[in-house]
Amino acid sequence: MRTNLRASSVMLMALAASPALAQEANDKDSSAEIVVTANRTESRLSKTPIAVSAITGEGLRDQGISNPTNLADAVPNLSIDRNNGLQITIRGISSTDNSEKGDPSASFLSDGVYIARAQAQEVSFYDLERVEVLRGPQGTLYGRNTTAGLINLISARPKEEFQASADIVYGNYNTIQTTGVLNVPVSDGFALRAAVNYDKRDSYLYQGTSVPSLDPGKENLSFRLGAKLDLSSRVHLYLKGDYSAIKGNWQTGSIISNFYQLPILAPAAGQRGVDPIYRAGRTAREYQTLGFNQSGRSSNDNNTWGIHGELEVDLSDNLTATYLGSYREFHRDEVWHWYTGAVYVPNVGVVAQIPFEATYGGDYRQQSHEIRFAYKTDRLSLQAGAYYFREKSEIAFLIFGSQNSQPGERGYVFGFPEDTLSKSLGFFGQMTFNVSDTFRLTAGIRQTKDDKSRVGATINHATINDPLDFTTATQPGTTNPRGVRDSLSSAAVSYSKITWRLGAELDLNPATLLYGTVSTGYKAGGFNDGCLAGQANCNSPIPAAALFYAPETLTAYELGLKTNLAGGKVRLSSALFHYDYTNIQLSQLSSICGGPCQSTSNAGKAKVDGVEFEAQVRPSPRNQFDISVAYLNARYTDYPIAPGVNFAGEKLDRSPDWTVTAGYQYTLPIADGSLVFGARTRLSDSYHLISTAMRGFFRQPSFTKTDLTLTYNSPGDRFYIQGFAKNLENNITVGSVTLSVAFPNLTDGSLQFADPRTFGVRAGFKF
Repeated sequence: MRTNLRASSVMLMALAASPALAQEANDKDSSAEIVVTANRTESRLSKTPIAVSAITGEGLRDQGISNPTNLADAVPNLSIDRNNGLQITIRGISSTDNSEKGDPSASFLSDGVYIARAQAQEVSFYDLERVEVLRGPQGTLYGRNTTAGLINLISARPKEEFQASADIVYGNYNTIQTTGVLNVPVSDGFALRAAVNYDKRDSYLYQGTSVPSLDPGKENLSFRLGAKLDLSSRVHLYLKGDYSAIKGNWQTGSIISNFYQLPILAPAAGQRGVDPIYRAGRTAREYQTLGFNQSGRSSNDNNTWGIHGELEVDLSDNLTATYLGSYREFHRDEVWHWYTGAVYVPNVGVVAQIPFEATYGGDYRQQSHEIRFAYKTDRLSLQAGAYYFREKSEIAFLIFGSQNSQPGERGYVFGFPEDTLSKSLGFFGQMTFNVSDTFRLTAGIRQTKDDKSRVGATINHATINDPLDFTTATQPGTTNPRGVRDSLSSAAVSYSKITWRLGAELDLNPATLLYGTVSTGYKAGGFNDGCLAGQANCNSPIPAAALFYAPETLTAYELGLKTNLAGGKVRLSSALFHYDYTNIQLSQLSSICGGPCQSTSNAGKAKVDGVEFEAQVRPSPRNQFDISVAYLNARYTDYPIAPGVNFAGEKLDRSPDWTVTAGYQYTLPIADGSLVFGARTRLSDSYHLISTAMRGFFRQPSFTKTDLTLTYNSPGDRFYIQGFAKNLENNITVGSVTLSVAFPNLTDGSLQFADPRTFGVRAGFKF
């Protein structure tokens, strides 16, 4: 499955397609098309010059996409994995730092509002109008942390008609998902909409050893209340409040040795890297078995809530002002029972397991405000505005029973950030000028200023009876008594960056759009745990080069075509793109801060070349075919992993050369209802995950995952009942790998895997 980019570009032009295609299952009107807001204004998907995929709420249901991790089944070059929260990878671009001081490379939005904490993003999909996935940097209209792109969940808004609906799912792993929606028109221009969702299932892990119960693996309860008020013909207000309780067992992965042969050791001197042998041929249950003893039950008792307001004022027939504001909180209360690794002896096996027990408490408070002006005439479309974001977090991460603990001690070793503050201020503008009726030019620019600061501490060996005292510290060069702050963990940074976008669009005919863009993306730099020499109470200074890391930047070049043929019965799409990616931020587990901590550095440079092609063909009302093909060549051009070792030429994580998705849907009319059969399969080339801790490559072999649905829709679509199966092959695929370098004698670590085979029955009604 090899090709070159030149051949791919020829294929792109020959197919004359576009960069995005909506998933429109059960769409009875083949000419209908989704309207998206990818450019912050409404536009038809086929006339939006961005690589964007849009999936309607009905499409989410029919494809069994009930949470963000399932989106990769329907969107090209997208991977969403569990890794201390969600880790989003788009076209090979990703970030592994999900801590309070880190930033993602792909933003996760709810109704246009940035959700900062990755741990608060895996909530159930319910009562959504659609989901939009934008691929490529969106640094002009959306700002920082969109180097890879973004995901925007768009809630169903109140409507001026009475609506009520309910859905329920029961499946394997004792899965129960229920959703209820009530929409009430109160008066002319005033409507309310309420939705509630309950999502519970057992863990995807099997016990395997004598450990506390892993169930329930997930138990979430969410609700949303929205209000739409037309204060006048020119003033429109949307208000929303939401709450989610996120509970269950955070333990979602197994040990590395379930998937790869032991021993897993660092490469010998002069060796470029190692490639652990994948344990092919094992059963799914063997991959899913926990594989070690836990001293207690791991659990989540988290919650998040927020308020959201959007005010739109038509200042004139051509000028509209929009204010979008939000305040959100996320609270973490977690108990972790894990292990840092295993000591392995050849020909003997595992002779010891090192326990890892911890509690994690965190409070995160964010607010964001955006004011945007949109001006539009027949020749000119202009947007300009300002954006402000602020997040403050306080966490306490206490590790117990570590290797360094002594009898009678709590054995706490970790950086303790007391106060982390992140602020971002941006000013932006974008203009599209119609040179003629068929040719348009676009230019956009954004100025962003980011400030980050954190004051924390590192505690070592606090005794059982000694309170954790963070207010005192020993002076440099003196003996540290137990129970006091060992070292300051403090830093502050400020960065400023201009991002921009240039584009051209040409209507080759009323149904075909050709576009080209050059755009840039930016993610702010930051700092690691530790402090610089000369700071007060800095007992364990680290070099500035290890404490700080610079912003990462990306420049993207993209060419795309969009076309609808035969009155919308044939829709084709494709995009050809090239990225120049510099100062890549990569994270690894390190002991540089005096204990096990995550360390981020600028790894080097990379280039990404790719082609995306999608097609949807509806030859008759009963038959629909769709296919997507993605080719990706994402590789490092400079990655000095160790002295004398450079990983130039190696692929970026989670970037298979080829992925292919093919689907078929057959609709059989029954009286005034219908019976719909759907089948979809996804083939992925192999990919790897680089372990900076061991200079190695954990490779996921190529795989397929097939989904089946059979749905009966009643006359008038008043109710439906559906049987479904996802990942019919039960292929257990690797999502992330962590191997400790804080304890060099350990030869095993933790591994997160994607969802196994799931199946069940879904039913719902509406009136």
